[in-house]
Amino acid sequence: MSQIEIKVLGSGDAFGSGGRFQACFYIQSEAGRFLIDCGSSSLIAMKRFGVDPSAVDMILLSHLHGDHFGGIPFFILDAQFARRAHPLVIAGPPGVKRRIQEAMEVLFPRSSKSEQKFAIEFIELPERSNTAIGSLKVTPFSVIHPSGDTPYALRVQCGEKVIGYSGDTEWTETLLEVSRGADLFLCEAYFFEKNIKFHLSYRTLMEHRAQLGCRKLVLTHMGNDMLNHLRGLDVEWAEDGKSIFL
Repeated sequence: MSQIEIKVLGSGDAFGSGGRFQACFYIQSEAGRFLIDCGSSSLIAMKRFGVDPSAVDMILLSHLHGDHFGGIPFFILDAQFARRAHPLVIAGPPGVKRRIQEAMEVLFPRSSKSEQKFAIEFIELPERSNTAIGSLKVTPFSVIHPSGDTPYALRVQCGEKVIGYSGDTEWTETLLEVSRGADLFLCEAYFFEKNIKFHLSYRTLMEHRAQLGCRKLVLTHMGNDMLNHLRGLDVEWAEDGKSIFL
């Protein structure tokens, strides 16, 4: 079985806390090369860390907030100027095509009407349905994080490995389904112990750690409060530019 590499391109929050890029993970495997989330800073992060955007076959989106999908207009235009020829698949919550086209029109008027030399296929992921995308199998689970359209946590089967991703959410028992048996669970820890609506704290996550059932837990989407508490943690956390191997 070949190794899977997860390259952390962005482990930060929406506001660049700690100088970190917004949510984005690049996965290389025999099942494909794809991104999980693509925040507004993701194209910069790709070029900073030596990831060729033209190598990306698919983009999987957890939810439609700018720090998770706002990089796609830049990604598409960069691909167009770089003369990309092979297709791109973008999969996410219902409404994903409309929201991306609206974002493109806000940022670059008339850009959503331009014809690309490469095909873009938009896939709306039905909740709790195991959807085949190329050689991947993606199952989205609805979580608690209002974002205009249904917010998801994602469970991605990549060959014989499973990657779970919380997206953004306050605690919900649904996360146990996403993480159970996963080889890697990427989970947000926005605050250290402060509980606010729609986000998850480290303390709350640790209260449920024994129930998660994942082989590896890695924290991400950390704000300043969480970054100030990293020393002494007994769990791994993401760093921009870091590679995780499964």
